[in-house]
Parts: sequence; structure tokens; C-alpha cells
Amino acid sequence: MKAIRIHTHGGPEAMLYEDVAPPAPGAGEILIRHTVIGVNFIDVYFRTGLYPAPGGMPLIPGNEAAGVVLELGEGVTGLKQGDRVAYPGPIGAYAEQRTIPAHRGVSIPDGVSDEQAAAMMLKGITVAYLLLRTFKVKPGDTVLYHAAAGGVGLMFGRWAKHLGATVIGTAGSDEKVALAKANGYDHVINYGTGNFVEEVRALTGGAMCDVVYDSVGKDTFPASLDCLKPLGMFVSFGQSSGPIPPFSMGLLAQKGSLFVTRPTIYTYIAKRADYEALADALFDVVQRGIVGISINQRLPLAEAAKAHRDLEGRKTTGATILLP
Repeated sequence: MKAIRIHTHGGPEAMLYEDVAPPAPGAGEILIRHTVIGVNFIDVYFRTGLYPAPGGMPLIPGNEAAGVVLELGEGVTGLKQGDRVAYPGPIGAYAEQRTIPAHRGVSIPDGVSDEQAAAMMLKGITVAYLLLRTFKVKPGDTVLYHAAAGGVGLMFGRWAKHLGATVIGTAGSDEKVALAKANGYDHVINYGTGNFVEEVRALTGGAMCDVVYDSVGKDTFPASLDCLKPLGMFVSFGQSSGPIPPFSMGLLAQKGSLFVTRPTIYTYIAKRADYEALADALFDVVQRGIVGISINQRLPLAEAAKAHRDLEGRKTTGATILLP
């Protein structure tokens, strides 16, 4: 079979399209033939070495996909050959086939396509835990989300609006501002042309935000803290512009006894019951049309390097998928 493999950390050119031996499922595993593979910024982190490669090199990147169950390992129940399944992690999705622990696969319900499932599992469950668990957004809350026109951001805007929040986003171009506004955001700030702290202050009449969700990192910190009201929460769940530099905890006191958290999806889905609850919530809002899945880039698996170049160059909007 074909797969993308990384032998040494580096730029997009480090990803090679190679022949590899098809895997066989072990006990408690399923073998999946991928139909669609999702692309996420976390894939870049593993490629560059910012995040260590589990199991060492060579590494097959990729953290979400959808496909069909080909084989069941010993002891697997609840699934059968031919079932459509999707998953967010573990790493290894940039391949025509792969094995995963059976408890990581969830059945794709009728009314959700393979493309939608592959584009939404990692991103959508991220939105689910951010809104439903990390900070439980409720009617009347004011939230700020950076990179509103990205794959996570577009789902976030619609879902947060459905929960009754006033939703403010930031984006880097007029085109992206318009896209975010069409996906649930009440206000979208072009951070390339304005000061987003001052604009948040104006939009909120000085009240500021209950929570800031930030996957950008270096470029939006510490300004994001200045967008929070006292006792507000700063949620750092990514670092597309680079890591947030070390800072004194005293800064949180100075800026209003703020809360800060650095969540990861894998902590929130470590327990199967929690995973199923978040997946069910995601499938529900998608099936009801509350959250749309914006797939704006489709590329062959062989062109994964181009997908990464475009993602890092901030040329993409919505979700990017690879087709084996």
C-alpha cells in the first residue's frame, strides 16, 4: 500500500510518498481502508519535531480519517467488516490502510458522509470539548476565538452561537473575515489591519470576554489576556505561530485573577464514555445542520506536502482533506 512517511524532521519536503507493507490487526484492533484523510495543524507539529514522534522514525503522520473496516482483531466486538468508521488519533492516518485500537473508532451515522467525518473528528471533537467541558459556554457569555476562518474556527462559530454566546472572531484577511461572519460569528476582527484588543473593548463596551480560545500562540499573546474580564479564562490549545514564551504567573494576577489552561483532545477522550459523549454531541449538531463542515481543499494523498505548505502559509480556509 501507499503511505506518507517522514524519516527526518523538516519542512513539507520531508514527507515522502512510499510503498509500505499493509498492517494486520492485533488483539483489540481493527484494520481500516481509508476513504478520506483529514489534515490538521497538529500534523505539522509532528512533522517538524515540535511534538515528539511516538514510536520513533520513520513516522506516518496524520491524526484523523474515515474509512471502512476490513478486518477485526481478536476480541473486538461492536463492529463488523464493512462498517463505516472514523477516528481522531492515534497518529498514522496518512496511509491507504492502517490499524487502530477498536475503542478509538466510532461508527459514522447515516446522514454523515465519509468526507464530513474525516474532516470533523479531530476538529469537531476539539470544538465539542472546548465549548462543553473546558469552558461551558452558556447564553449571555462573550467569547473570543482566534483564527476564526480555519477548520476548527468555522465549526466553533456556529456551535458557540447555537449555545447562545456572543461570538467574536479574528481572521487575517477580508476574505476570511467574510467567511467567518457567514459561519456564526457576530463580529470578526481583521487582526492584520487593527488592534484586536481595542476592537474587542469597543465591541463589548469595555466589558471584555468571559473566555478567549487561542490556537495561534506567540502572535496573539499576551494581548489575548487583555481581552478577558476579571476571572476570565484563557484557553491555549495550539501554537500555529509558535509557542507562547514563558511568563510569570503574577501576570495573571495583574490582569484580573485570570484562569489559564492548556488542554489536549487526548486527555478529554481518554475515557471511552467521555469520547462517545463528545462524538455523539458532534454528530448531533452536524446532522441537525447546526454545524456545517466546510471542506475547501481536496488533494490526493500523494500531494500531502502541498497541503502542509498551504496550511502553514495560511492559504487555506475550512478543512483540508486527502484522498487515498
